[in-house]
Amino acid sequence: MPITLVTGAGSGIGRAAATTLHANGHTVIVTGRRQSELEATAAGKERMLVIPADVSNEEAVDALFAAIERTFGRLDVLFNNAGTTAPGLPIDELPVAEWNKVVGVNLTGAFLCARAAFRLMKKQDPKGGRIINNGSISAQTPRPNSAPYTATKHAITGLTKSLALDGRPHGIAAGQIDIGNAATDMTQRMTAGVPQADGSLKAEPRMNVQHVADAVLYMASLPLDANVLTMTVMATAMPLVGRG
Repeated sequence: MPITLVTGAGSGIGRAAATTLHANGHTVIVTGRRQSELEATAAGKERMLVIPADVSNEEAVDALFAAIERTFGRLDVLFNNAGTTAPGLPIDELPVAEWNKVVGVNLTGAFLCARAAFRLMKKQDPKGGRIINNGSISAQTPRPNSAPYTATKHAITGLTKSLALDGRPHGIAAGQIDIGNAATDMTQRMTAGVPQADGSLKAEPRMNVQHVADAVLYMASLPLDANVLTMTVMATAMPLVGRG
């Protein structure tokens, strides 16, 4: 029975992924900053453990992984899903605090969790495990006025490839899922219209978030000698191909 950690599991993609992994035999640790939302994710599930943590905080991440090691002795899968955005402002109007917030959660948080996962996966018996990073389609192509989010998601691609390379000697596989317009609270605004590269506002199609959860489950279910390095799951008619 795999031991799996899902960050940002209090809503949206994280909640859907945690629920689907749990339904398919995983023991799931859910983490995030909002305990009440994590409790809602875990409600009625015997093999789901709530451990609140701010992934951008080094001490909090270390305490989270210490609790996992103490409780389970190992970690088989990490889904680095936690993320945040900044207001859609021109870069010359964007406060540095907003930049730092996005970098802290999206990039530093993924690094801190991956670092802690490596430490545990290298020493556990049997050793090895899998790290899945949420890259977003913004890891490939930006939206207007999205410099902090896009920069961190492009950086996640570099982090994923580095983890995949550095994990080889230790049986650690790393991959990335780039998600486009999953139907969550975060993307609800797309139904009313979001800025396009030509300056217009257009509604964009969305897809059921369950498709994302199923894709994460597939990646997590592979044996460690096989790996999905990158996968894009998107609403078919969204304006990604040809964006700009």
